Amino acid sequence: MITAHPSGDTTTAPSPTKDPEPRQARRHPRRARRTRRARRGSGLASLLFLLPLLVMFGYFAWWPIGQSVILSTQETNLVSDPEWVGLENFRYLFNDPLLWATLRNTAWFVVLAMLFGFPVPILLALLVSELRRFGGVFRVLIYLPVVVPPVVALMLWRWFYDPDFGLFNQVLGYVGLGPYPWLQSTATAMPSLVLAATWAHAGSTTLIYLAALSSVPADLYEAAELDGASIWRRIWHVTLPQMRGVILIMLLLQIIGTFQIFTEPFILTDGGPEDSTVTILLLIYRYAFLNGDYGTAAALSVLLALVLSVLSAVYLRVTRKWSTS
Repeated sequence: MITAHPSGDTTTAPSPTKDPEPRQARRHPRRARRTRRARRGSGLASLLFLLPLLVMFGYFAWWPIGQSVILSTQETNLVSDPEWVGLENFRYLFNDPLLWATLRNTAWFVVLAMLFGFPVPILLALLVSELRRFGGVFRVLIYLPVVVPPVVALMLWRWFYDPDFGLFNQVLGYVGLGPYPWLQSTATAMPSLVLAATWAHAGSTTLIYLAALSSVPADLYEAAELDGASIWRRIWHVTLPQMRGVILIMLLLQIIGTFQIFTEPFILTDGGPEDSTVTILLLIYRYAFLNGDYGTAAALSVLLALVLSVLSAVYLRVTRKWSTS
């Protein structure tokens, strides 16, 4: 760069370059070295603080997953030495006609749970949030099914569904309806399971939605009321858009949970009638603990984990813009 000197001479000024080190570091090299050591020390301290948690998580989460993958390539009864069979367990699994019936049953349960079980917690949260009185009482009543032990609650539901002495048929009999074979019919068994599962799990999801509702700015509701918006318009244009991120995450969690449904079909129907309520986890249970075929059970578990992982990745990829827009 050529610059003019006041005396008329021209000199060449050095071109501005990026300072390789911070000016403060050049002036105080000891302080800079102490800062770098402090940062490295804090990072090491954080790692040491998290190390027990990482070890526990790896041992109780990733180690069983790795063992399941190894077990899926073996034939063993968990007592004698395992025998390496490669992909034979997967071939046997895909040749089992019950697998495809199980996949249809699980998919049907997921569809029914999404249609009926997913909107219920949202509606309950919206209803409770609008109550001016006794809101705490309704919160307790909604969460009460979560507190009841699942086995006890499902035994109670078995009595509700009893075709001869059940509560549902007795109530419907007063208006000239029924009796209906709730759990004994292939047409009504799966919807009955969805109803029981929704009652059992809706309470915790409702509380999460109530927490999300409390974070919606009140100014938005006041502006909507000044514009003359009705309660339904406020819900549609204010509440639901503000809760969009939470709703999308809860939808993913419910999809994963419904694919892993086990307790309801195991206790209420044991997979019947005519294997119409056999789900994936119930089939894994049969392979492992009824047939002693732990390798095939592990193979089906690995396939389920892969499918849910891919589904979750695709879902998060697709909904990433929706949850932040």
